[in-house]
Amino acid sequence: MDGADFIRLAGVEKVFDVRKRTGFLRRERREVRAVDGLSFTVARGEMVGYIGPNGAGKSTTIKMLTGILTPSGGTLRVAGIDPARERTRLARRIGVVFGQRTTLWWDLPLIDSYRLAHRMYRIPDARYRENLDRCVELLELGALLDVPVRQLSLGQRMRGDIAAALLHDPEVLYLDEPTIGLDVVSKAKVRGFLRELNTERGTTVLLTTHDLTDIEQLCSRVMVIDHGRLMYDGPLAGLHEAGESERTLVVDLDQELPPIEAPAPARVVRVEGPRQWLSFPASASAADLVARIAAAYPLVDLSVREPDIETVIARMYVERAGRWGREGGEVQA
Repeated sequence: MDGADFIRLAGVEKVFDVRKRTGFLRRERREVRAVDGLSFTVARGEMVGYIGPNGAGKSTTIKMLTGILTPSGGTLRVAGIDPARERTRLARRIGVVFGQRTTLWWDLPLIDSYRLAHRMYRIPDARYRENLDRCVELLELGALLDVPVRQLSLGQRMRGDIAAALLHDPEVLYLDEPTIGLDVVSKAKVRGFLRELNTERGTTVLLTTHDLTDIEQLCSRVMVIDHGRLMYDGPLAGLHEAGESERTLVVDLDQELPPIEAPAPARVVRVEGPRQWLSFPASASAADLVARIAAAYPLVDLSVREPDIETVIARMYVERAGRWGREGGEVQA
């Protein structure tokens, strides 16, 4: 197995049979194609963002990569292993964190879940203690080890889940919405930990998220999936260019003023009292725009808002439809 295709999917499909009641005794059967001819590779040690709107097929892909679901077609390998056929063997080499579900024991103290993982994965004692100490320190879990999982906040539980997924030194880590519902401080801690994990241990990470800031701070490569198909594979800047997406700079001034005179292509899109909203290309840095505003206006506070993924993908569809129409000679209404 080549390290360049540590994870490899070729023409992978996943079709579900759905039955819907259409009458008192009648049911209609239809196929739902959750993943449709998906092909990509991920190199060993890469950290890749895997994004798309709800229902795009992200979680279905992750479940096939872990062996929870069996593909309806195509081939899939993780570290040379077929997940569906050798799920138990693969489990020792992967870690999984689902943001909406916990792998921790709900009524037990957090440390007991780690002790169970120690036994379940048959982790050597010295290795278990080393990994546990490292996770506890970097994720700041020391004060939480004796707390029942049900009493933890969402952010605390998420950090606890990440630690549990790493105790057996997995080569691959699948993260499904790992920062969902977290506050700014908790997000920063989780991102810092993941960055260090990838840099120091070379852990391969596939990250699904709705938060483009996660991708921006952690991943050099992003894949966009929608309707089960791969729409984009490349750097985040290229995604923004393809979708012509925009970030928003929210500026709070110390008094109500006329719209800020922003350098093109930035522009004011909304004004409410002393607060103003400016849009600018997401592929551009905010630093120059912020510096100019701070030098010329009585600034109190500001924040940058990332474009949501649904908007980026919607713009990509519009752009593609327009391009196909022009190439095909169609007249656009």
